[in-house]
Amino acid sequence: MNDIHHPKHYTDHPSGVECIHIAEAFNYNLGNVIKYVWRAGLKTQDPLQDLQKAAKYIEFEIERIQRERGE
Repeated sequence: MNDIHHPKHYTDHPSGVECIHIAEAFNYNLGNVIKYVWRAGLKTQDPLQDLQKAAKYIEFEIERIQRERGE
């Protein structure tokens, strides 16, 4: 049975580290980038959707930084 608090796609990394322990050290956008890259190909057989989501959160972070700079 898949643990709701420690899902396999977040805990199966070869490092033995759980994704949340890394992602929570970053802001929301970058934490999501890490989360989606981390689980790419683990939650489903096709990593493309997770990688596309990661790319979208990178775009969000770029836009946030540009707004802060007034660009």
